[in-house]
Amino acid sequence: MRFVQRFLGQIVAGLSVLLALTVIVGIGYPAAVWAVSRIGSSSAEGSPLRDANGCVVGSSLIGVDPQVEEGAPDPFFHNRVTGSVSDEDAFAVSDPAASLPTNQGPSSEALAAFIEERRAVIAEREGVDPAAVPVDAVTGSGSGIDPDISPAYAAIQIQRVAQVNNMSVDAVTALVAEHTDGRQLGFLGNETVNVPELNVALGLTAPGCGTS
Repeated sequence: MRFVQRFLGQIVAGLSVLLALTVIVGIGYPAAVWAVSRIGSSSAEGSPLRDANGCVVGSSLIGVDPQVEEGAPDPFFHNRVTGSVSDEDAFAVSDPAASLPTNQGPSSEALAAFIEERRAVIAEREGVDPAAVPVDAVTGSGSGIDPDISPAYAAIQIQRVAQVNNMSVDAVTALVAEHTDGRQLGFLGNETVNVPELNVALGLTAPGCGTS
């Protein structure tokens, strides 16, 4: 009889521990992480960017170039290239595979050709000498979808953006400054300009949003 009582007691104790750990680890901990992730930040939701109408146009964490029809005025700032794994397309616009890792390195003839092609296209678009095009403009980031560019790349785009948007150069320069982040802790990394946020400030909107 005592053996049965001890056996049942162990079963009850085991079930109690199982139930307690299920509540703590399976429910309480995930709920706590979920709650903390939503305190003071929208990154857990993808850091969505909204236009003046409140429509989501993208994310401040993902660099996606707004594209215009060929020959149409281009009113927005451009991100870094995605860095295609293809051997045929130097820009790979709207190609999800372009953000995948690539084995193209400093000795790659394809990469060297890509860089020269990108430099020529960007220099023509911005009306500057090819030598004025900074390195980050012609190379992809580690993630392939970096939302940030260097202040130098933003600077060569200011004249075009100001002209197309009928704004003064000073006004666009001020917008760039507002969306420039300093070095981490004051000494790590470099200053960066968040292009998605900058383009929303310039009036980027979501196509068809709010229409019936």
